[in-house]
Parts: sequence; structure tokens; C-alpha cells
Amino acid sequence: MPNTSVGVAAEAAPKSFVGRFFGIITSPKETFRSVVAHPRWFGMLAVTTFIVALCSAAPMFTEAGKEAALDKQVSQMQSFGMQVNDQMYDQMRQRMRFAPYTTAGFIIVLGPIFAVILTGILFAIFNAALGGEASFKQLFAVWSHAAVISSLGQIFTAPLNLARGAVGSATSLAVLLPMIDEGSFLGRLLGMVDLFVVWWVFVLAIGLGVLYRRRTQPIAISLLSFYAVIALAIAVFKSRGGGA
Repeated sequence: MPNTSVGVAAEAAPKSFVGRFFGIITSPKETFRSVVAHPRWFGMLAVTTFIVALCSAAPMFTEAGKEAALDKQVSQMQSFGMQVNDQMYDQMRQRMRFAPYTTAGFIIVLGPIFAVILTGILFAIFNAALGGEASFKQLFAVWSHAAVISSLGQIFTAPLNLARGAVGSATSLAVLLPMIDEGSFLGRLLGMVDLFVVWWVFVLAIGLGVLYRRRTQPIAISLLSFYAVIALAIAVFKSRGGGA
């Protein structure tokens, strides 16, 4: 693997927070050059995590959103073979009044933890296995800035979910192709494919390409293939288990 990012884009000028946030959307490659040269991650991670937490919790401040969240929890439990009796259902319904706060809290606490873990996996792959020389801080900055796309997806989804009294993705292929039975294998598979996740994968691949001086296309194909395997596995599991 070519020598990586110690000197990558060293001449790139630092960008402001606002410049980096919108630059990830409009000109990700140029923005990642600046991020790699000046790896600041805390502000971007904090803001994107807060946006995701707020937008995920927002629909559950409505009664329709709470009902949708409750139905989703029941369906998920049933997909794992659990039986939800009337007593359990009543207890879950009572806890729904805390759902907006617990949802936001879990995202704020667990989001950064998962970010560190997944960045560590990428660090092991690109540095230990493929001989890259990027620092963990640089890689974590790339990951944190790619999260702008995730937060943008939540900003787009939250008003739609508030309007339709729903939770979860509003930009999956299952939502965009309502003529397909969501309980079928194809419907479940399409429900796992979210357009903003695909966009996030491409942006992350661009950042990794800049950081490790590698072509974006092979990285994107690898990440998308991994995403496809996970989506397929979950769809198969839900089809066999009968979960929603």
C-alpha cells in the first residue's frame, strides 16, 4: 500500500466548522484534504450526534410517533421469537412516555462509542493489514466528518416522520417502492437499503481514499458489498423468523 497521509494535503488550508460541514455535502474530496491535514473531530462529532439524537427522538413527542415506536419494538421482539403478552405490552406502552428522552440519551452515549469501535476496525484494516500510516486521530476525523451525511438524512427524515406519525427510515427503497409487500423477502431487503446510508458510504470512501492515497472506487465497492451482505443477512433472518 502506498505511503499514506503523514504528508497528505499538508498544504491544504484549514476550514471553518461551517465550511467543513457544508463542504462534506458539496465538495467532499477537497474538504477531506483539509480534514486530513488538520484533523479536528470533536466539534463535528458532537454536532452530528446531537442532530441525529434530536431528529430521531422528535417523532416520539407525538402520540402517533409513540404508537409507531411501540409497534416497531413489538415487531422486533417477535422477530427474535419472543411472545409479547398483554401485561408486557401495557408496560411497554407506559414506558413510551419516556421514549423521546431515552432514545436521544442512548444515541448521545452510544453513538460516539460505536464511532470509536468502527474507526478502530477500519484502523486495523487499513493500517495493520494494508500497511497504511495514518494516525487514529486522522481516521477518526474522517469518520466524524462523514457523519454529516447521516445527520443530513435525519434532518430530511424527521419532518416526514412527524407528518406521517412514524419512526425509522423515510428514505429506504421499501418506502420509495410502496407497491412491494413490506412483509415479503424483497420488501424486507429493500427496507434495509437507505439512500442516505448509500450516500454516507460513498462519502466515507472518498475520505478514506484521501487519507490513504487510494482510489475511491475500490473502497466504495468494498464498503457497499459489506453493507449489502449485512442487509441480505438481516432480510433472510427476518423472513425466516417472520419479523417485521
